[in-house]
Amino acid sequence: MSTETNPLRFGSGHAVKRLEDESLLAGHGRYTDDVSLPGQGWLCFVRSPYPHAQLVSVDTAAAAAMPGVWGVFTGAELDAAGVRPMPGAGFKRADGSDCATPPRRVLALDRARFVGEPVAMVVAASAAEARDAAEAVMVDYDALPMVVDITSATADGAPLLCPEGTGNIAAEMRHGSVEATTEAFAKAAHVVALDIVNQRVVALTIEPRTVLADFDAASERVTLRMSTQMPSGVRDSVCDAIGWPKEKMRVVVGDVGGGFGMKTSAYPEDIAVAYAANALRRPVKWVADRSEEFLSSAHGRDVESRAEMALAADGKVLGLRIHSHANVGAYATGTGVAIQLLIGPWVQTSVYDIQTIDFHFKAVLTNTAPTGAYRGAGRPEAIYTIERLMDEAARQIGMDRIALRRRNFISPAQMPYKNPMQQVYDTGSFESVMDQALQLADWQGFDARAKESAREGRVRGLGIATFLEWTGGNVFEERVTVAVRPDGIIEVFTAVNAMGQGIVTTLAQLVVDAFGVPIEQVRIVTGDTDRGNGFGSAGSRSLFTGGSAVRIGAERTIEKARELAAQELEVAAADIVYEAGVFKVAGTDLKLDLFTLAGKQAEGEIFIDSTSTVSGPTWPNGCHITEVELDPPTGEVSVLRYASVNDVGRVVNPLIVRGQLEGGAVQGIGQALCERVVYDAETGQPLTGSLMDYAAPRADIIATMFKMEMDEATPCKNNPLGVKGVGELGTIGATPAVVNAVADALARHGRAELTPHLDMPLSADRVWKLLQPA
Repeated sequence: MSTETNPLRFGSGHAVKRLEDESLLAGHGRYTDDVSLPGQGWLCFVRSPYPHAQLVSVDTAAAAAMPGVWGVFTGAELDAAGVRPMPGAGFKRADGSDCATPPRRVLALDRARFVGEPVAMVVAASAAEARDAAEAVMVDYDALPMVVDITSATADGAPLLCPEGTGNIAAEMRHGSVEATTEAFAKAAHVVALDIVNQRVVALTIEPRTVLADFDAASERVTLRMSTQMPSGVRDSVCDAIGWPKEKMRVVVGDVGGGFGMKTSAYPEDIAVAYAANALRRPVKWVADRSEEFLSSAHGRDVESRAEMALAADGKVLGLRIHSHANVGAYATGTGVAIQLLIGPWVQTSVYDIQTIDFHFKAVLTNTAPTGAYRGAGRPEAIYTIERLMDEAARQIGMDRIALRRRNFISPAQMPYKNPMQQVYDTGSFESVMDQALQLADWQGFDARAKESAREGRVRGLGIATFLEWTGGNVFEERVTVAVRPDGIIEVFTAVNAMGQGIVTTLAQLVVDAFGVPIEQVRIVTGDTDRGNGFGSAGSRSLFTGGSAVRIGAERTIEKARELAAQELEVAAADIVYEAGVFKVAGTDLKLDLFTLAGKQAEGEIFIDSTSTVSGPTWPNGCHITEVELDPPTGEVSVLRYASVNDVGRVVNPLIVRGQLEGGAVQGIGQALCERVVYDAETGQPLTGSLMDYAAPRADIIATMFKMEMDEATPCKNNPLGVKGVGELGTIGATPAVVNAVADALARHGRAELTPHLDMPLSADRVWKLLQPA
């Protein structure tokens, strides 16, 4: 069969161009703000200008009397209506008591705890009228003492965000053995210690959070159209908060302009919009502006750690001690706490055979926006720590950093391997991946390139990160429906969600694999809780969980169709052979087209509702190598080369995988070199509240094309596709690889004593100071 007529050229393993792109590039995307409804109102929030304040009074009379205003709502009104606070985190404090966190209201009641917290909301006939009326809401604030950083929040006598949160510690966890680790350090030939800051960043999606709630008078239902990664979870959270049965709400998601984890959970604003639409019995829309996103969307990272590694004389790591404080903001959310106290620690020992650990992680409350998931979610923080330790250990004990990693890698013979956090890696060949990356990056040719840089007055550095990550979202079940229709279309609905990552194309390729039909006959549908429910897209789970569900659902559909074909052809099902959309009776010329068969059914289609489960998470891993140049007169850092080899299991679409790796790496480089959320310690005001002040990475942050390659030698054993998650791998590897490259450059410049003290972002002003004479 020629490639022109072979539908499988659009199946797995082929670089199929993204099906989503034609519509998006032509401007035909349908984002939430592209939808407007007749009689729609516009919602504007009144937000606290104080980081911590008592709400003495909220006077809405003037606002309510303004032209075009349909309703003004306060926290007291929502509380009286029975709207509940959002749930906190299910973790414990050291004394065994529940996680300490203030109740997070949809609209602040009695007290506001960070700049940007919603205090009231106005709904009006136009966006301008809503904004004008919001400015007329008179709030009498009584400013209270506040803290915005970990050091201030945990100091003796610091103002508390809630009475039960003594020391402003919301929750904490310990892992490993203090005694065994102390013993390992006592007998170590070398001890390396670092104080590491993983600064706060924003997710910065192109499309801001947007919600359009529609009220249907006939059914008394509310339809929430919004930009989210997890429609079912948002529906459940909104209904739980307002006290509605799940059947009252439908969540619909169109195109999503980026999520990065920030759009996983429900926000107070989502609940507020749904409540307003129901109360006013008409459509209500809210579109966040960029400043609102900086103020109130979930931030990422913000962890300070004391990290120590004990090594034997031959470089074998004997023990790892990490004590961390994570700034989780004004409200300790389940996601924000779990990321730092549990998920990050799952990968803290990474690809290294380290069994003796002493981990102590604390979640700290401050008067800042709450933190949550951001691309990598705990794994970038953990991998940054271990990779910085590895390079500093090599430098301080005088051992080659490649040799040090070889000395400590988990070997393929040890698989399946249980790490000290009781997580089991099913497969992995970490040394092989590193060896491939060293060759791809021309590691041995670096010295010649460094000399060339030196001739031009610049300092070149070489960085490496070898690492793994956990993917899964900790939910391994997913549901799909498959419908074969007489018009020649196979429609698959899945609860995983498109958000720019190309999942629709990848899932369509899996359908082509199973049915052997052209990809033009495949339709993937997502984002509608009336069509089906599931966990959604988070934790790089869309392919290995959602894709596996698609594969299994397709196979079940074919088996059901085989039984139907056998009845039509009056033969045993065992005698039926399926190939490329046609059922044939073995050894005869009898055959029946799949779509013709669908038309013969009383329902008018062949339909399967299929739920399936994979057996565990995936453990993608990689080796990322970067070369940077430092310019001594300006301190500017240029990323000149970036090469990586990535074990993501079986690759369905190499074009999409490379795109995910490259996009993720840009975000990781951004954290290393330029991004940082800053709150003023004296006033609690955010100083990086817009793109005028927050340095986001641009396309030119890397001076050349990425070299991203994949190693498919060790497919995952936990799912039928053999795939591993890829969406966050680039972000996790890029940050330590770039910072290690800058540290290497400084060491080559004669400033090795400074390399343990590098704080991100390594902006030009900071690097310039480091390059000056001692």
